[in-house]
Amino acid sequence: MVEISWNGRGGQGAFTAAKLLGAAYSLKSDNTYALAFPAFGPERRGAPVKAFTKLHDTPISDRSEIKNSDFIIYLDDSLYDENAPLQLKESGRIIINSVKNYNNKKIISIDANAIAAKILGQPITNTVMLGALAALFRGITIDDIQNAISLFLPAKIQDKNKEAVRAAAELLQAKGI
Repeated sequence: MVEISWNGRGGQGAFTAAKLLGAAYSLKSDNTYALAFPAFGPERRGAPVKAFTKLHDTPISDRSEIKNSDFIIYLDDSLYDENAPLQLKESGRIIINSVKNYNNKKIISIDANAIAAKILGQPITNTVMLGALAALFRGITIDDIQNAISLFLPAKIQDKNKEAVRAAAELLQAKGI
């Protein structure tokens, strides 16, 4: 099972990203399953939120929070905790929206804010981070994510979000990541 933890703030779309990833994965074939769920209560915009996506080739019933992730994604670098690498599986990676270089091969930073501002015109980085994940995770493609965007996001924002996915993936691929 592949397990992804999402960390963001209310209003940044962490749970939407978790759901889009799950949809993208489960639409690939009849033998791909996903479960996406949030871990938040009555928080308000700007409060820290977590979401999770589990991907597998058999149905998933375990709704418990992920303790050891294949990927941990931070939509806001102020939420990053220096102990986060300890929450990764052995081959796990962290993808963080940041301009900072973390000097750790397990941590990939991308300036998702700049991509979101340029393409989306607002600081909502969830689809940018999905594109970054597509560049690192061989189980999902840009096309898979764009298909999920076509099916689940409002029509008026689909094209820009698809462009944001592609821009992030291409940026990391150009860096050789």
